[in-house]
Amino acid sequence: MPNIGKSTLFNALTKSYAAPAENFPFCTINPNIGIVDVKDSRVDKLAEMSQSKKKIYSSIEFVDIAGLVKWASKGEWLGNKFLSHIREVDAIVQVLRYFKDSEVVHVEWVIDPMRDVEIINTELIFADLEIIERNLWNLAKKVKMGKGNKDEVRLVEILMEIQTALIQWKIAHNIKDKLTKDDEKLIKSYNFLTTKPIVYAINIGQDDIPFAHEIANEFMEKLQSPVAIVCAKLESEMMDMGDEEKDEFIREMLDIDKVKHIPTLNDLIKLGFEKVGLMYYFTTGEDETRSWTIPIGSTAPQAAGAIHTDFEKGFIKAEVVKYDDLVTYGSWTKAKEKWLVKLEGKEYIVQDGDIMIFKFNV
Repeated sequence: MPNIGKSTLFNALTKSYAAPAENFPFCTINPNIGIVDVKDSRVDKLAEMSQSKKKIYSSIEFVDIAGLVKWASKGEWLGNKFLSHIREVDAIVQVLRYFKDSEVVHVEWVIDPMRDVEIINTELIFADLEIIERNLWNLAKKVKMGKGNKDEVRLVEILMEIQTALIQWKIAHNIKDKLTKDDEKLIKSYNFLTTKPIVYAINIGQDDIPFAHEIANEFMEKLQSPVAIVCAKLESEMMDMGDEEKDEFIREMLDIDKVKHIPTLNDLIKLGFEKVGLMYYFTTGEDETRSWTIPIGSTAPQAAGAIHTDFEKGFIKAEVVKYDDLVTYGSWTKAKEKWLVKLEGKEYIVQDGDIMIFKFNV
């Protein structure tokens, strides 16, 4: 919704001032897009161990759109236009305002994150119902008359299932979990908003940081979903600091040494990455240490294809060692001596954090 710190969060994530963040609704009109590194301490550790000249993290793209209000799906404050900006994304981050600030007025006047979730989800539901209503009737008529092919018959079944969920005011992303890859291809062109994974970012105030863990548990229970806790205002003020410097700064400023985990933007980035269904494996050496992005469940040849399509086509074998094993013994050679480096074939399912060397022939 407007005035919840969404553009401030986007700027902090992308370490830029690309998105206007002002104390009035709808200061963002056109979408802002930024690419963000998915920081992983394992990359840092491997780069240090291999004495790599450079390190390359995986990345994720964030799109910042204007805040939505009631009846956004019907065009209120250009809401339908703003919704169209995110139809192509893989997952949605809903930023929920938890912080209190009398100088930043909420458009609904009272701070209530769960009410905001209901408003936004309602608008997503309305927007998707409109798409189904535009397409389902003619398609169902064609199938009923016996003129539809096998794919169209199945498509009608899927659309009706999604429609049933939406009419019951349920977000439909759980339905997507039941769909096969062929089913997903059938509905891909519709770009439904409610079938996308949703990540909830709870935007807290500076004084709330010591209680971040309790706040996270509260909203995980209410939303039945993982959440990320962020303090967008503070993060924007620490934009030029490194992760360790930020952590030390917050602990000193708030005198909260006893807090085990201080919420950071990396929590949100990693959660977004996981929700999209991605993971990464590593390659490491003197030239570079790098994380490679692949879908969860990828085989070794598919992982090789992330580097170059020729690697996948000519895949022979892959040498694989687990991150913990490599770090424990300090080098590839020593891990190999302990029989911890495995030779894997085409059927091997890559695990998050594997370190790999590919053998291929082209």
